[in-house]
Amino acid sequence: MSIEIANESGVDIDEAALAALARHVLDELRVHPQAELSLLLVDEPAMTELHVRWMGEDGPTDVLAFPMDELRLPQPGTAQGGQHGADTGEIPGLLGDVVICPQVAATQAATAGHELADEMDLLCTHGILHLLGYDHAEPAEHAAMFGLQDRLLASWRVGSAAGGTRGNGAGRPEGTA
Repeated sequence: MSIEIANESGVDIDEAALAALARHVLDELRVHPQAELSLLLVDEPAMTELHVRWMGEDGPTDVLAFPMDELRLPQPGTAQGGQHGADTGEIPGLLGDVVICPQVAATQAATAGHELADEMDLLCTHGILHLLGYDHAEPAEHAAMFGLQDRLLASWRVGSAAGGTRGNGAGRPEGTA
């Protein structure tokens, strides 16, 4: 699995830990091991520009997802035992780009009462789920996406605690795309 991280935000972020989380999420969702993912960390002016250009909304947001390849993933609760992406092991591809603004994440983390690293984990997971076709516009979609997001973050925290790395934040991204 190829996970590229470019930090153009000016904020010191543990890029190795973020890449490890992304790998965990993709592994848990059984995404092909040769798939490629790009994580881009940008500052507020860059995120504002992307948010206006692609979403038509003013101001910066926390995370944006730009899918590249059309992946046909089974929906939760299908014959694959509810495992989203259970049959994706056959087709590698470029998943796309997850763009995160650490400055917005820091504000959200302070409001939620947890660490920036935990908010970055949440936003990274949220963005990856968007790349894989999840959305939260409708109540049922919201429940499915955030339920899976919570399960992925919980399994990451359990594994991280066992391995001595970080993770015990909670919350939901605000203004996500």
